[in-house]
Amino acid sequence: MATQPASQASLLLQKQLKDLCKHPVDGFSAGLVVEENIFEWSVTIIGPPDTLYEGGFFNAVMSFPEDYPNNPPTVRFTSEMWHPNVYPDGKVCISILHPPGDDPNGYELATERWNPVHTL
Repeated sequence: MATQPASQASLLLQKQLKDLCKHPVDGFSAGLVVEENIFEWSVTIIGPPDTLYEGGFFNAVMSFPEDYPNNPPTVRFTSEMWHPNVYPDGKVCISILHPPGDDPNGYELATERWNPVHTL
């Protein structure tokens, strides 16, 4: 069975994960949920100092679409989380994770929404 060539999205995600491992961001770590799927990341966010979340470890899953970076990932907390931008099922709702373009409801500017030049 022939293997499929890597997509541009998978190559970009591999690069971004590798860069994140080489240059970690304080309070954030990421890895793959399963080694064979670059499109699903397990992330941990450490609650920042001087906030209600200080000292907390919050786990989430980032799922990337096949056409990433043209469309944004989705983020869903798997840890219990209370925040006005987190639904009861853990899904995160913030402008930057909404698809690019004009908001059909008229609440967000296009500049507040996802843009393919954004990175993790």
